[in-house]
Amino acid sequence: MKFLNKVVVVTGGGNGMGREMVLQLLSRGAKVAAVDINAAALQETVSLAGEMKDKLSTHVVNITDREAVAALPEQVIAVHGTVDGLINNAGIIQPFVRVNELTYAQIERVMDINFYGTLYMTKAFLPYFLKRPEAHIANVSSMGGFLPVPGQSIYGASKAAVKLLTEGLHSELANSNVHVTVIFPGAIGTNIAANSGVDVGAQAEADSGSGSIKTLEPGKAAAIMLNGIEKNSYRVLVGSDSKLMDFLYRFNPRGAANFIYKQMRSLLGE
Repeated sequence: MKFLNKVVVVTGGGNGMGREMVLQLLSRGAKVAAVDINAAALQETVSLAGEMKDKLSTHVVNITDREAVAALPEQVIAVHGTVDGLINNAGIIQPFVRVNELTYAQIERVMDINFYGTLYMTKAFLPYFLKRPEAHIANVSSMGGFLPVPGQSIYGASKAAVKLLTEGLHSELANSNVHVTVIFPGAIGTNIAANSGVDVGAQAEADSGSGSIKTLEPGKAAAIMLNGIEKNSYRVLVGSDSKLMDFLYRFNPRGAANFIYKQMRSLLGE
């Protein structure tokens, strides 16, 4: 789906990849409804939009609140006149600990935001999309959604759920006017840890600074995602690490899992 003159909803539009996608969508001629739980972050996105801000609306919504999400499509339509696309980008990571060390509250928070938030948004907007000449749903999973990452097992489970939900939607909507894309980012240089309330610790910062963890700039990641959506791609791998691990995991799942374990074990204090 080409973005020119389309109305696109982006969750997590107040920071990181979400903000970059909002700004790039505007530059591609789209009207955008940016959704985030953080009102101040959304206002910063508006400021960065500059002269394009007239095509941007902001919506402070907790995507885990099903009733608030259900009311959102009509709010977007009231501003923009219609709605054509949805990019479910909002998500959080878990503390870098083993499953045994997580509380149920921590587990539920990750699942609520990453999976149920995506599901609620999809369910809310899909009936409207089915009435449009063309529409698109893009859900951001993760490299951790197809590959086990120790210390992020619940996060990975939530993103694996997003993966299969999206692939199932693609099959269910194959004969409709709604295109569906699943996106698998690798390591992206965003503030997701801080926004998730997770302290990755000094060792992780040292590893990142030394270059052992390669990250892709959010702007470049956003461009790859949007290009994939415009091509109606079935799946989009974002970053060289995502592409490499996708290949290795298909070829040798256990070997790929062991490789990632060796890369991540310092975050588990090993």
